[in-house]
Amino acid sequence: MTTSSAGQPLIPQPPATVTALRQAVAQIAPAALPAFTRELDQAADQSRQASDLSPLQRFIAQWAVYIHIQRQPDLAREFRHWEDTAETGDAAQARRAASAIGRILDDAHAALDLPLR
Repeated sequence: MTTSSAGQPLIPQPPATVTALRQAVAQIAPAALPAFTRELDQAADQSRQASDLSPLQRFIAQWAVYIHIQRQPDLAREFRHWEDTAETGDAAQARRAASAIGRILDDAHAALDLPLR
C-alpha cells in the first residue's frame, strides 16, 4: 500500500463510478482487484437479469465505502484490527468488534452521503 504523511489520505475520495473506483483500488489495494472484478461481474449479471440497477448501485456504494476506509491508513488499520478481533476473540470481544466495525461503516456511509446499509 502507498504511504502518506501522518494522518493524510493516500488519495482523494474518487467519484462513485466504476472506472474511478477501479483505478482507486488498483492504486491503494491492488490485491483487491480480483474481488472488485468478480463482484462487478456479479452485480452486472444480477442487474441485467432483473432489469434493475439496484445491484450495481449497491456494488458502487460498497466499493466507495471500501475505498473511503482503505485510503486512510490509520482507519484501515483500525478496521483490520476489529475484523481480526471479531474472528479470533471470545464472544464479548466479538460483540465489541462488531460494534466498532458498524461504527466505522456508518461513519463512512455518512461521509459519502450514502444511505446506511
